[in-house]
Amino acid sequence: MHRYSKRCTDTASPAGKHNGEQRSQQATQPPQTQPQQTPHKDEENPNIVVYRKMEGILQRMQDDHSGIPVRTVKSFMSKIPSVFTGSDLITWVTRNLDVDDQAEALHLAHLMASHGYFFPIDDHILTVKNDNTYYRFQTPCFWPSKCGEPENTEYAVYLCKRTMQNKQRLELADYEAENLARLQKMFSRKWEFIFLQAEAQAKVDKKRDKLERKVLDSQERAFWDVHRPAPGCVNTTEVDIKKACKMSKPAKATAKAGYTVPGGRISPSASEADVRSPQNSMKKEVERLRSCLVKRRIKVSKVAESFTAHYEQYSEFDAFVSIVPEPGSPWVADNTEFWETEVTMKDVSPLRMKRWGFSIHELLRDGAGREHFRRFLEKEFSAENLKFWEACQRLKNTALKDVETTVQEIYSEYLGPGARDPVNVDCRVAEAVKRNIENNCDRYCFEEAEDHIFMLMKSDSYTRYLRSEMYKELVCGIKKKVLHHFTFNFKSSSNFHKGEG
Repeated sequence: MHRYSKRCTDTASPAGKHNGEQRSQQATQPPQTQPQQTPHKDEENPNIVVYRKMEGILQRMQDDHSGIPVRTVKSFMSKIPSVFTGSDLITWVTRNLDVDDQAEALHLAHLMASHGYFFPIDDHILTVKNDNTYYRFQTPCFWPSKCGEPENTEYAVYLCKRTMQNKQRLELADYEAENLARLQKMFSRKWEFIFLQAEAQAKVDKKRDKLERKVLDSQERAFWDVHRPAPGCVNTTEVDIKKACKMSKPAKATAKAGYTVPGGRISPSASEADVRSPQNSMKKEVERLRSCLVKRRIKVSKVAESFTAHYEQYSEFDAFVSIVPEPGSPWVADNTEFWETEVTMKDVSPLRMKRWGFSIHELLRDGAGREHFRRFLEKEFSAENLKFWEACQRLKNTALKDVETTVQEIYSEYLGPGARDPVNVDCRVAEAVKRNIENNCDRYCFEEAEDHIFMLMKSDSYTRYLRSEMYKELVCGIKKKVLHHFTFNFKSSSNFHKGEG
């Protein structure tokens, strides 16, 4: 079993009893004893201070007398155990946490939900709405402070187990199915062991009570929504390297504070011998840096595999190394029609459309692909992102005398106050762009906003475009057209031969 699911078998219990016992135990347990149970976590995880504050608020939310009312809701054919509504949550926050603004209360609830302390029961997006949407508290063994970052093998076992359970209730989302296929390829040598492990966990889950199983399944799903979030969501459990360095340096520096060196400074990793004999320490540092220069960071075999995979993927599109269908290879026939068909907006070939699925760079490089992607974004009401990106590309090729005017036009249309087509950028990026325009108005003053919008299209819009019915219908229509053209040519050649006979 998983290292986290083994701890949860004792905490999961039927609906009302589960939350009642759990909340009473947490209320009676003194908070001072928690850091003593795991004293090493305060040093390992720099986010532990934030976790402790959130868990203190959560204990107050789960109090039997003054907490959020948790109940079992009866629907037409089933029961929904241990839930509360978003409006109850926001009401409790405004009454008990000295929060006057409803928007601020909603923001605080959203932050706690993004860390997985409570979650919507029917959605993979960990956010809070001030309505009658149902939410559920997370069991303590799934809290970020109680467990570290899970491994990919555990995620593979979880996804494999989901495929064995109730498909209507626990069907994999599109991104989860893609992750499962990727993990199956990654762990192909030990997939049989992962499958057996998932099968054993599925058998254990079947022996549980129905309501207990429903609660535990949703809590386990929410745990993975935090650590393996859906596309477009942020992984809040990632440790910032700057925070880790800030927490580790003071403890090491205070231990060496007794040493005196010229200038009054000392490295956190310096020892007493290094202070007394700086020449030896410098020689060791030089040798270490030399070894870093010699050492190869990437295996040559891995580099060769990546290059081979790249060339195999693009070989059929190169008329120089592969056999190309009509109009034929330009290197053999001395005819440039092959390159002209690659840029035409009509009669897009299936081979050309195949490249659109490789990456968003291939899609935007093709004129027909970019136009089709634009029509998809117009249906999604996000075409302003592509318009802004294209405007930034045109700005880089604008004459120097027209740069300032073009920059002002782009800013007033997409980023300025009262913009006609405002793009979705945060306040930090918007302020950085504004400073760039005021201090140094050049062709690259929109670079941060351009990168932000491009990554948004790449991670969100492009993936939805490949899964859309609009793209699938275009692919199927072109395939049928090519098949019909081939059949017509074959019949024509057959009739011609019969006429000769």
